[in-house]
Amino acid sequence: MLMCLGLIFMTQWMLLVAQMYDDWQCTNWEISDSPIQNLSLNWWKTELSWIDTMNLTEYECSVTVDSNEVTIQVKNTNCIFGRNLALPLHTGASFSVTAESTDNTYSVTCKYIPQGISGSAIENFSCVIYNISFMNCTWQAGRNAPRDTQYFLYWQNSEGDDTMECELYIKDENGRHMGCRFKNVKIEKAYFLVNGSSKNSLIQFYDKYIELYTIEKLMPPSNVTVNCDKTLDSCTIQWQRPQINHSNKDKCFKYEVQITSKDNSAEWTKKSSIKEISTSHIVQNPNMRKKNLVKIRAAGHGCLVKEDWGEWSAAVEFGNEETFSSSVWILPVLTVATLSVAIFTIFFCRRTGYWKATFPQIPKPKNPFHGQPDVNPEMMECKMQSVISETEQIAVVTEVVK
Repeated sequence: MLMCLGLIFMTQWMLLVAQMYDDWQCTNWEISDSPIQNLSLNWWKTELSWIDTMNLTEYECSVTVDSNEVTIQVKNTNCIFGRNLALPLHTGASFSVTAESTDNTYSVTCKYIPQGISGSAIENFSCVIYNISFMNCTWQAGRNAPRDTQYFLYWQNSEGDDTMECELYIKDENGRHMGCRFKNVKIEKAYFLVNGSSKNSLIQFYDKYIELYTIEKLMPPSNVTVNCDKTLDSCTIQWQRPQINHSNKDKCFKYEVQITSKDNSAEWTKKSSIKEISTSHIVQNPNMRKKNLVKIRAAGHGCLVKEDWGEWSAAVEFGNEETFSSSVWILPVLTVATLSVAIFTIFFCRRTGYWKATFPQIPKPKNPFHGQPDVNPEMMECKMQSVISETEQIAVVTEVVK
């Protein structure tokens, strides 16, 4: 069973690829008796070719898509529009070849109309390049596409490269391909084609040419530094250009330098400056008592670099907040100082005796019922005898004297 399913899938895939690589043959001639016959188009080479039965020597071939027309002059029976002139074909196109002889002018026009269910091709195709050489492309399924429709993306990174299928598809919950991830992308003009397959229906294709630099999301400037000179009363901000893999020229960029400052209040103030080409900026008379944050972003300027602003760099701080900091530290400093003075005063007074003089000790009243020392009975008896003896002696002396 699995082998059968695998065989069916491989057969459909091979038919899809064969359909893509086959040259398209024009069948609805407007002038059937022209010597120019068998007009055909190679999609990937953007090459229009034909057979000339009269061996004419000069030709003018053109392709018209919507209101856009491209015309080139050639001297043989094929013309290559090239990547810079090619137009997408999924909406239909009109091809023509004109040649002149000595006595007549011959012209052949053929209209190409894509086959398949109307509205089955993908919609909202978009791509973005990030981190120098990575790219993501996404799309949505056609509004009239059958439920079993599966999409396949093929692309050519630069003219002359081989056509490649997406290696890493982005899938939805049903396993349908809804995008593709790429790496090691060269920033050139690329051609994308998304085809579809279904068991019972023919799915229309979608194709698009994209100048890849126009979809690149610029990296932020790197190595942002701030050096302040108090003697000159200025700060110099320097940085390096964003990294890209298709240009190494500083002149291809302009920069926005944004400085945000905050003083005692909680409000931040912003000031922006635009610098063209230069990778440095001098701030005159900076208020170093404020906390300052600087960040920079870049955009293309005069080269094949996207002109939209890229990502901001990380903020770099310079200056300080002395006023704000003093208000924060003043309370702890006063508290420590007060305690230190109090401890020193107490210690000094105790050592010098001023403590007792300043704070004399108040004696407590004696309690007649409490606090008497313990009396030994034997000692008490001895003392009483001694007192009696002394009394007797004193009495004797008194009598003699009388």
